[in-house]
Amino acid sequence: MNAPRTIAQYLDQLRAALRGADPALIQDALYDAEEHLRAELAEQPGRDEAAMLEHVVNSYGAPDEVAEIYRDQEIRIQRAIRPPPPPRRRSLAGRFFGVAADPRAYSALFYMLLSLATGIFYFTWAVTGLSLSAGLSILIIGLPFIVLFFGSVRVLSLVEGRMVEAMLGMRMPRRPVYPTQGMSLMQRIGHMFTDVHTWTTLCYMWLMLPLGIAYFTLAVTLLSVSVALIGAPLAMAFRADWFSGLYVDHQTTVDWGFGAHVPGWGDAIAMLVIGIALLFATLHLARAVGRLHGYIAKHMLVPRESS
Repeated sequence: MNAPRTIAQYLDQLRAALRGADPALIQDALYDAEEHLRAELAEQPGRDEAAMLEHVVNSYGAPDEVAEIYRDQEIRIQRAIRPPPPPRRRSLAGRFFGVAADPRAYSALFYMLLSLATGIFYFTWAVTGLSLSAGLSILIIGLPFIVLFFGSVRVLSLVEGRMVEAMLGMRMPRRPVYPTQGMSLMQRIGHMFTDVHTWTTLCYMWLMLPLGIAYFTLAVTLLSVSVALIGAPLAMAFRADWFSGLYVDHQTTVDWGFGAHVPGWGDAIAMLVIGIALLFATLHLARAVGRLHGYIAKHMLVPRESS
């Protein structure tokens, strides 16, 4: 590999050395390298890029060496932050009830409950920002507003990525995309409009509203029904007359396929069993939804050019 003569060549060689790695890792590595190289160049304005890079290769490392360091660090970091895997169980019942020992199921369930608030915020921010950008574009303040709005979209993309990584376990960028160098202000603004990452991020913010409603509704409904069924024996034990009277007064009966009747202790135990099974099924569903949403966020929030 030829020694890089410019920062762009160094970054291209680093990107090539990281080919096949996680796109989020590539974005982080490119950001760190470019920040370090430009800081070195700014500290010594009299030195050209070629001389600076020759010095940096000896201290910071050649692109292939830096790529290998990032790969090794990524393995160690992922091992350190990954929650301990639940014990493997061979039986069907063990695998079904073993989800209770998986921390990722609970964090995914919490993300589903939180997604309604984040979805409303993201959707409102995106729609309001685009509407004001279009309305103010004819005024002199329109251009600075558009730049600030697209900058805020990049920041929210990074924030959402950190939430997805913490709660859903999907590796997301920990550094933003480095600002484009060597472009005028108008060229940078034009790049914001033509950058696919900007529009995929906005689409993700719009998509989070229906997804957030669906996630929240699904989680709350399943949790409420399962808890209500689990609490049936307690209602029978502490307020047996009230429990039975609730159905008698409203002419409501239970039919398990053996004929309609007023619910009693047998029905309460059956509800308890169904409620427990539904609760564990909800955890399985939350974990599956978390994995699926992690892939959606990965595809829409990580710049494709980083891969």
